[in-house]
Amino acid sequence: MNSSEATLLSWIQNSSSIVFFGGAGTSTESGIPDFRSAAGLYQTEVHSPYPPEVMLSRSFFTEHPEVFYDFYKSKMLHPDAQPNGCHRLLVRLEREGRLKAVITQNIDGLHQAAGSRHVLELHGSVHRNYCMSCSRNYSLQEVMNSPELVPRCSVCGGMIRPDVVLYEEELDQHTLYSSIDAITKADLLLVGGTSLTVYPAAQLITYFQGSHTVLLNAAPTAYDRMADLLITEPIGQVMERLDKAAGE
Repeated sequence: MNSSEATLLSWIQNSSSIVFFGGAGTSTESGIPDFRSAAGLYQTEVHSPYPPEVMLSRSFFTEHPEVFYDFYKSKMLHPDAQPNGCHRLLVRLEREGRLKAVITQNIDGLHQAAGSRHVLELHGSVHRNYCMSCSRNYSLQEVMNSPELVPRCSVCGGMIRPDVVLYEEELDQHTLYSSIDAITKADLLLVGGTSLTVYPAAQLITYFQGSHTVLLNAAPTAYDRMADLLITEPIGQVMERLDKAAGE
């Protein structure tokens, strides 16, 4: 454990109201690609005339559901992914009563899979799906096992869509305000695996009024100057070491 990690561990052990705010980089060590890094989803070759940002928009989903689902099912779904060291440490901190909320931009459900209970999903989840006509709910497995590329409701035949926030759509206001409330009340803010370029989610960290902000991200962000501690090593490995040290 290096000096930065030792400092972070000390801050964690002296905190009683921690909030974690995370992005796609939280899940890369679980085998899920992020979006904006050199190896991210937006940089990889996609056999489509449309860029990923366009295919993940509400208007494109409405106009070209077949193309949307072809991309969504092949690039956005990772049902075999498992939680990594970051997810596991956050579960420990929640069980100890130190961590009050996980605020995530991810839609993969890995925080819940690890055991976290208080998770605020800003962009929804691939594990929740619903019929746009009758609102019947469907699981991720039912969507993946659909005999048709575009899944249809077994009751009314309506089109099923994932409960995720697409481009051109607003965040759920209850989730947004719950996130603001949690950050405002925190005494330690851990920000991990996010480029902090997606708004309005990125602005949430400006509501923090506590003692320390820790930024764990491989690449620089526009908010680095706000951090009391910067760690650029892989977040899963860092958290794994902290988890081990905390248990000793």
